[in-house]
Amino acid sequence: MTSPFPGLELLATAVLVLDDRLHVTYANPAAETLLSHGRKHLLGSALGRMLPGNDRFIARLAQAVADDTGFNENELALEIAGQPAMVHCVAVPVEEGDARLLIELRELDQQIRIAREAKFLEQQQANRELVRNLAHEIKNPLGGIRGAAQLLERELPEPELREFTQVIVKETDRLQSLMNRMLTPHRLPRIELLNVHEVMERVRTLLLAEYPGGLCVRRDYDPSLPDLPGDRESLLQAVLNVARNAAQALDGRGEMTLRTRIARQVTIAKTRYRHAVSLEVEDNGPGVPDELAGNIFFPLVSGRDGGTGLGLSLAQNYVHQHHGLIEFETAPGRTCFTILLPVRSPEQAGLARHSTGKATP
Repeated sequence: MTSPFPGLELLATAVLVLDDRLHVTYANPAAETLLSHGRKHLLGSALGRMLPGNDRFIARLAQAVADDTGFNENELALEIAGQPAMVHCVAVPVEEGDARLLIELRELDQQIRIAREAKFLEQQQANRELVRNLAHEIKNPLGGIRGAAQLLERELPEPELREFTQVIVKETDRLQSLMNRMLTPHRLPRIELLNVHEVMERVRTLLLAEYPGGLCVRRDYDPSLPDLPGDRESLLQAVLNVARNAAQALDGRGEMTLRTRIARQVTIAKTRYRHAVSLEVEDNGPGVPDELAGNIFFPLVSGRDGGTGLGLSLAQNYVHQHHGLIEFETAPGRTCFTILLPVRSPEQAGLARHSTGKATP
């Protein structure tokens, strides 16, 4: 069935159109998500029955219909799906068929999250440029230091003194490798259709090999997830970096859960996606310290002695290459990092299909 308001279908905010009896004549997908009711259930139903416990709000809508006027309220307290919610509400009178009032409901928490995500992406870009420039400046003298150490080694009269020049060479190589990682990617992405569970299982195998003693890694997979177009190696590295970070927070002893789910009506970087694949890494560790929570994805930020602070930053970059997002929730005893990857068609991801039906980059 064709939507009477096609322009509203992809909006991230919930939009409902009501008739003169406040029965729903149209609901966009975001409204289905907000009200926890499918469109078939919403259409033709009284809004008061879909939003029980909000008599004052329903009365205000009825008055708006009677007066043929609208209103705009920034902080409106409602009870939605049995939970209190603070929303921004705009009501506009309309006349199209049976429609008399259009209302837009935007959860303030969602609005704050979208603004925070936009600011974070902007900050990430600035940080990447800063780190890239810094890495270039550091790489230049490293070659000179290494070369000088090798020349000095040849001139040393006592072989045991060469141990110190070898330290200089090895540490210079380590810094060189670190700079190269900061200047990633080294290769062009290879886009192919991939099964995210194969990625998750590979991560699980690597973790159990690295921490054979006391780490328990559980699986909680949704087998109905579709294959996604993406770069297998970079996505594997992103999930592995997140999982390793969790294992290190546990000191290799504790419980971790790898979980996959489908997420519906997801907004990423101001783009609305009908479906996204959710890859979760949950652990029962101490949680992310408050002083790190706001900067944990920034380069060179680490909560461990000896940590480079690049693991989560690189993971964020790899996920952004897939048009995705990493979020996390943390509390003592439970921390969950979630990678959201939008479900896009192979053509949208730059994957061509030959007549054989096989996908090729």
